Amino acid sequence: MKNLYILDAVSFLFRSYYAIRGMTNQEGQSTGALYGFIRSVQKIIKDFSPESIVAVFDGPNNKASRLEIYKEYKSNREGMPEDLVYQLGWAHKFCEMEGIPYLSEEGVEADDLIGAIAKWAEKKGIEVFICSSDKDLCQLVSDRVFMLNTHKDNLLVDRKKVEELHGVKPEQIVDYLAIMGDKSDNIPGIPGFGPKTAASLLQEYGTLENMLSNLDTMQNQKRAEKIRAHKEDARMSQKLAELIVDVPYPMEEKFYHIKNPDIDDLRAFYQEKNFNTLLKELGEVPVKETVSYTIVDTEEALDTLIAQLEKETAICVDTETSTLAPMEAEMVGVGFAVRPQEGWYVPTNGNLGLQKVIEKVKPLLENPAIGFYGHNIKYDIHIFKNHGIELKNIAFDTMIASYLLAPQNNRHNLDTLALEKFGKVKTPIKELIGSGKNEKSMREVPIEEVGPYCCEDVDYTCRLKELFEKEVEREGLSDVLYQIELPLIPVLVRMERYGMYLDKEKLYSMSDLLREELSFLEEEIHQLAGEPFNIKSPKQLGEILFDKLQIPMGGKKKSTRADILESLKKDYPIAGKVLEFRALEKLRSTYTEALPLQVHEDTGRIHCTFMQTVTATGRLSCQDPNLQNIPIRSEEGRKIREAFLPEREGWSYLSADYSQIELRLLAHLSQDPRLVAAFNNQEDIHASTAAAVFDVPLDAVTKEMRSGAKAVNFGIIYGQQAYGLSQELGIDVKEAAEFIKKYFEQYPGVYAFIEGCKEKVRETGVATTMFGRKRPIPEIESSNGMIRAAAERLAVNTPLQGSQADIIKKAMIEVDQTLKDEKLAHMFLQIHDELIFELPDENIPLVREKVQTIMEKITTLSIPLTVNIDVGKNWGEC
Repeated sequence: MKNLYILDAVSFLFRSYYAIRGMTNQEGQSTGALYGFIRSVQKIIKDFSPESIVAVFDGPNNKASRLEIYKEYKSNREGMPEDLVYQLGWAHKFCEMEGIPYLSEEGVEADDLIGAIAKWAEKKGIEVFICSSDKDLCQLVSDRVFMLNTHKDNLLVDRKKVEELHGVKPEQIVDYLAIMGDKSDNIPGIPGFGPKTAASLLQEYGTLENMLSNLDTMQNQKRAEKIRAHKEDARMSQKLAELIVDVPYPMEEKFYHIKNPDIDDLRAFYQEKNFNTLLKELGEVPVKETVSYTIVDTEEALDTLIAQLEKETAICVDTETSTLAPMEAEMVGVGFAVRPQEGWYVPTNGNLGLQKVIEKVKPLLENPAIGFYGHNIKYDIHIFKNHGIELKNIAFDTMIASYLLAPQNNRHNLDTLALEKFGKVKTPIKELIGSGKNEKSMREVPIEEVGPYCCEDVDYTCRLKELFEKEVEREGLSDVLYQIELPLIPVLVRMERYGMYLDKEKLYSMSDLLREELSFLEEEIHQLAGEPFNIKSPKQLGEILFDKLQIPMGGKKKSTRADILESLKKDYPIAGKVLEFRALEKLRSTYTEALPLQVHEDTGRIHCTFMQTVTATGRLSCQDPNLQNIPIRSEEGRKIREAFLPEREGWSYLSADYSQIELRLLAHLSQDPRLVAAFNNQEDIHASTAAAVFDVPLDAVTKEMRSGAKAVNFGIIYGQQAYGLSQELGIDVKEAAEFIKKYFEQYPGVYAFIEGCKEKVRETGVATTMFGRKRPIPEIESSNGMIRAAAERLAVNTPLQGSQADIIKKAMIEVDQTLKDEKLAHMFLQIHDELIFELPDENIPLVREKVQTIMEKITTLSIPLTVNIDVGKNWGEC
């Protein structure tokens, strides 16, 4: 055995516990500490390929020997968090499955066990690397024993580095700790003596005992007097800090050798913990099955295939393309499947050629009697449309089904699902096309490689459909899938293909103005700072604010986050200027300079992509670019919107916006009499709330009262507590708490609804919308208070925001059908509760009436849904 790596396992777990928050398994149990521990172990193995290794954990009742010396030893520490205790046990299990030897001895602290093993290995001539950042363990460093801080780029700590870091030699570390104490272990040391003092004393006297023997001759007698008063504390601290190496441990070298991992057990373990990335990294899983994947590249073979497929009622399709951009991509080939374990690939860059393939497959794909499905079939519909093919009947989408069944997950790609559901590691696309500068188009990849890849895609999409169809029905999600999500796909395709016309020159001019404003702001900020620095660098900004300008944080953590700067700007103008700089810089970089680059060459329009499988509440998201996020309240944001306008003369934009829909849903779902009455009487809901909370007549409500009531009304939806409300309104926390208390007294139905939502999720683990959409929230059972509180907020917000998302999706389907049939207008953008259309001016009155009617009547509530209509010659005017 040439080397031995000793892992300070508990420190890995603790560090990961506080660094990785919010990771849970399906039961809502925290898994972040375990995940971080596994990653730390893997990194050591990857970076160093150790011959031998051992993970060392604290044993039960491990403080006993030191408590006999000092009853207050580690008494400052709270017990291990509940949701870390079980992760400790899981870490043991992982080590067993991974083949990593591990130790946990009754009555023994991990540091002592590490020390004993290190000393034993050192005597045997083995090089030892202690993987830890704990300074206590520096006492072990010698010519053969090293510390390895994996959290600092594998910093190697040898004897010289110990002295450089702490100012003392390794053999002085125990005395160093005895003098300065150790807050983390509640070792007292000598009060008021820090690391610099301890190091300087040991540099002068060598040892603690020598220092205590020379107190009479010490030059600084005031210091000597303090040491005299606490010399017993120092001696006791010395005993506490010194490692106890007379503890049991295995002395056979073979114990420390890494063993072969149990892949099957690891796979099951990772699946149980939702560690999908780790699952994927396990590598190929042997699949004992025969597959039939066929490349169809002759006219005769294609005719035979089409004749066979025409008899089917459901066919899986998948396109391979020249590029990923849906509006620009050309079809390189198309895959078909009708059952698992088989697939056909028809290349367009082979013997048949593109036009012949299109001519042959077009009648099949446009047959309304056949239901077509795929994984993200919206993309394939775009590709077919690029070649004049209209897919008439969309029967299923496995990506959307996966999302509906597990909306809390953020990965629904085919590779991940094949791995999760069938243990199949699919061929990564990068293996075919490369990456970065070496990336090539799929048309450059040999057909013999693309064919099996595409067939594998349709094969596993078939398998997922068989699985998900049953699960969707069992979970009561059929209506959401078949009545909302699938009918929405062609609507989104039309919106994406139509796009938005952009006046690029207007944005270029605005970009020049923003650069001037930013330059002026930068100068102002540098003057306030007293020196030039990089405002975009959080590190440099932090040094200016907290080191140079000494801005006090009142015990809060120093940070340059927006909320921190917001709280500082009233007293420190530089904070406000930095916020202003950031806002303008985001507008410049994200919009005024980026948007013109995203205009399609042929259409002169921006074609964003709407995603149905991203937000857990069911809301649509928008990307490439995200047009939903362009700010509306700032003047600059409005100017950016003004650059979007109809391409043709005599056309306008029309915006249809649901008024306060989530508050209306709160009234409907809570059935609070006062809230329901306010909406039915068409009262100003915020003024009505203010009148109720402040107990004044409606006409006596002031602007300030209404503002506070508005904050509470919307805050309630998102689970805002007293502290958040106090920050928003700039009032005392007690005052905010009283405001919320009065609100619930006046609206008891709302309080009952909120508590009922939480209780329902505790009982079922799931939040549900009015239309049956579900969102699992297992974190509500977490023993971690922060995670549990966040889950409770989701339990309340999901029925409201999720129902709103369903309502506008249903409205989009009906509005699209009406406009499409009558060719009245083009719907091109949805922003959560708002729809935007481009239309000829003469159609405005009719479209206004039809859209408003459809949106307001799309569902029946106990209060009216109202829609505001605005018309303008550009987006900014709507």
